[in-house]
Formats: sequence, C-alpha cells, structure tokens
Amino acid sequence: MNAPEVLEAQIDRWRDYVRRHRAVAPDDVDEMTDHLRERIDDLRAAGLDDEEAFLVAVKRMGRLDAVSREFARAHSERLWKQLVLLPDGTEEDVSPARRELAVVLACAVGAGLAVKAGATFLDEGAFVTNLGLLVAPFVAGYLGWKRRLAASTTGVLVTGLVVLAAVLNLYPYTVDGSTLALAALHAPVVLWALVGVAYAGGRWRSPDRRMDFVRFTGELAIYFVLLALGGGVLVGLTAGLFSLTGLDLEPALEQWILPVCVPGAFLVAAWLVEAKQEVVENIAPVLTRVFTPLTTLTLVACLVALATAGDLTTVDRELLILMDGVLLLVLALVMYSVSARDPLARPGLFDGLQLGLVTVALAVDAVALTAMLTRIAEFGASPNKVAALGLNLLLAVHLARSAWLLLGLLRHRRAFGDLERWQTAYLPVYAAWAVLVVVAFGPLFGFV
Repeated sequence: MNAPEVLEAQIDRWRDYVRRHRAVAPDDVDEMTDHLRERIDDLRAAGLDDEEAFLVAVKRMGRLDAVSREFARAHSERLWKQLVLLPDGTEEDVSPARRELAVVLACAVGAGLAVKAGATFLDEGAFVTNLGLLVAPFVAGYLGWKRRLAASTTGVLVTGLVVLAAVLNLYPYTVDGSTLALAALHAPVVLWALVGVAYAGGRWRSPDRRMDFVRFTGELAIYFVLLALGGGVLVGLTAGLFSLTGLDLEPALEQWILPVCVPGAFLVAAWLVEAKQEVVENIAPVLTRVFTPLTTLTLVACLVALATAGDLTTVDRELLILMDGVLLLVLALVMYSVSARDPLARPGLFDGLQLGLVTVALAVDAVALTAMLTRIAEFGASPNKVAALGLNLLLAVHLARSAWLLLGLLRHRRAFGDLERWQTAYLPVYAAWAVLVVVAFGPLFGFV
C-alpha cells in the first residue's frame, strides 16, 4: 500500500469513529472530513509527511467526545429526528428516503410472498431447507440496490445463490439423512456471507467493511427482536379481542400473518439499521457489558457440567450441541463487543472481563473437543461428528488468538487494531467451512 492509500485508510478509520457519535450527522461528518483534509494539506505543505500531518491534524480537530457534545448542544433536535422514519426538509431531501422506503417495502412484500409460496407448495422438509434462499435474495437485493453494486459483483452473488440452490435441491440426499440436515444448517451461513458481499458493496476484502457488517448483523438482531416483541404483543392483543367476539385468529396467524410478516419484518429491520444506525449503536456497549459477565457464569456452569459428566464417551450428544451453541454465542458477543468498542480508549476492566470470558470459553471448547475425539475413536466418524469437530477446531483457533491479543492489549503490548483486524480476517474461514459442509459432505459421506 503506497503513502496516499495509507493516508486515505487512516482518514476512513477516523470518519468511522466520528460517525459512531449519534449527535454528528452524516453531512457534518463530510464537513469535518473536509476540514481535516485542509489541515493535512497545510501541514504537508509545511514539510510534514503524511503520517505526521494526519496525527497533528486530528489532534488539532479536538477531542471527538467534545465535538460530539458541542453538536448535541447546538443541534439537540437531531437526536429525536433520527427516530423519525422520513427526514424533514425539502422535496429534494425527502424523495431519496421515500424511494428507499418504497424499495424496502417491495422487498419485504416479496420476501413474505416467497415464504408463503414456499410453505404452500413445498413439503415441510424442502421448505425448511430452502427457507434462507427464499429471504436472503431480497435482503441482498435491497443492500445491492443501495450500494449500486457493479455488474461483476451482482454476477458473483447470483451465481452463488444459484449454485447453493442447486446443491440443496438436486443432490440425491437421503430423506432425514445427516448430510441433508448439515447442509440445511450451514446454508444460512453461506447465504449471510453473500449478503455480506452485497453489504460491503463488493469490497469484502476491506477489514473496515467487514467490521461494519459485524455491526450491521448485531444491530439487525436487536431491531428484529424488538420488532418481533412488538408484533407479538400486537397480535396477542388482537387475538384476545377477536376471541371476545367469537372469532378465531389462529388460522390466519398460521397461514398468512407469520409466513408473510416475519420475513417482511426482517427486511424492515435491515432498513432500520441502515437508516438509523447511530441510535442503536449507543445500546451496543450497554448490551455487551451486561451479557459478558452473565455469559461467563453460564460457561463456568457448562464447564462444571462437562467435567462431572463422567466418561467422555458417554457425554450426551445433546449436551455437546448445547455447548457449541453457547460457544457460538460467546463468539458473537466477543465480535460485537469489539465492533462497539471505542478504538482509542485505554484498556480497562471490561477488556479484562472479555479476556476472562474467552479463556473460560477456550476451556469449555477444549473439553468438548476431547469428548468429540474420544467419541470418534470409540464409535467411528460420522457426518455430524466431523462437522462438529471442524466447527470446534475453528472456534478454538479463533478464541485462542483473540485471548492472546486481549492479553497483549491489557499489557499494553498490542494495539486494539490488532484484535479488531483478527476478528474480520477470520470471518471468511467460517464461510469457507460452511461452503465445504454444504457442497462436499454429501458426496463424501454418500448422502446419508
């Protein structure tokens, strides 16, 4: 990377940090970036190199927390306007937002109708296997429309979706077989990787865009849960009201409301993250600080359960599956914590809690790996055992490196950027593993 590219990368990271402050609107970020560039040009003209000019210019821009407070005092109404679905302003300002809302609603309706058609015309097994394929194209389509994807990137996405659909539906799987179940479980990971390519606008190799996608995923989960809770309360009240009049809402709920509204809500949640990301981003640090100690306690309980289970060959398979679920939750929590952390903040107590969480997770993963290897040695390999072993090996590498970097951060021997880059660099490994399971496990194990 040459000097101008390094400078642009530094400015992009600075913009990303400024953008996280909810009182600083996107237009203001652009204006502040222009001022930063002007200062850098002046300093370069005075004889400083790119790196020196950038550091001095950022320092002269003042502390960003102070900048954020200044914007909040001067433009406090922005904090409320972020909660409005469409912005106030001239028709020129509002029209793009209305156009985007129309695209989102069209994709939401399309996803809902696709799921309804799948539930109507496919048998239960085929419907569950193809559920992600019925929704993901609409999510990728909305994000691709917003990012104005190049034709080459669009071709990659379409090819990936077509190949995945062919593998899931044309492979001669045994009905109720292990390889079919594994393919159905791993297909959403492949689909979400394709959505990530759309979200990144084709720049999937960029660490910053990958970390943005991690934030997007976490905030999407928050918004979707909030919409689901609100929708559940509304449906419950409506069903209670109808029951008083002698009407039964359950048939309509099963046949139309859930199949159509749930995927539609997923699209709406994606749009809300895109449009209102500054609002939820302030919740992220709170959530990570609440759930990190709680998850650590859960892992300690899991470790005790595994340690007292007796002979590892007799460990219940369901217990190992639950352990994997908890470890995946830990991984998601660690990655979302990293994405929500202030990159310029000094190491503190929460970083120590994160290290404790990852260390306990590693211990749980080590016991689970031992149990899996023991079961394979005792009873032989099977598709489920090999898939579980591979996933736990991936988790072990990811968690071990994360623990090492967290320790270095706490000892002031590593920069936070090292930990952040490790999270984004490892993401494609999970996607590659999911592709391997979906594409190769069927032929390798005879489609059983």
